[in-house]
Amino acid sequence: MTETNFRARYPFWTTVTLRFSDQDSTNHVNNVAFAAYIEAGRVAFGWQHTRPLLTPAQDLFMANLSIAYRNQVRYPGNVEVGTGIKKVGRTSITLGHAIHRDDGVLAAEAESVIVLVDRAAGKSEPIPDSLRALLGADALAVKA
Repeated sequence: MTETNFRARYPFWTTVTLRFSDQDSTNHVNNVAFAAYIEAGRVAFGWQHTRPLLTPAQDLFMANLSIAYRNQVRYPGNVEVGTGIKKVGRTSITLGHAIHRDDGVLAAEAESVIVLVDRAAGKSEPIPDSLRALLGADALAVKA
């Protein structure tokens, strides 16, 4: 099913060009490639929205990724990866993602959890209230 208004749900979008090597022996994009597409969306979102808010002593580490596959994707073409914040926890941020094919069909939905880490200690740390307020803004949230 094609969603004509799919862009309204996520505040940030990244276009990813499919690679020939993303295909498997059945000539559709392999499930492993979806994780790379989500990574592209998550990293682009982070460089624009979360990384500028961190100190040099902090970083965000990936803690979990779950993907629900909805429809096949075939090479060649592009996918659009939507990303937004679903939840800000004590030490973590849960991001929501959607991958849409060129024709607007939803190919996958995903959640990734990233954790705020003290780089020197190598341990998680609480998200400061100032950072929490900025990340909890409706402008960055996934819409229901």
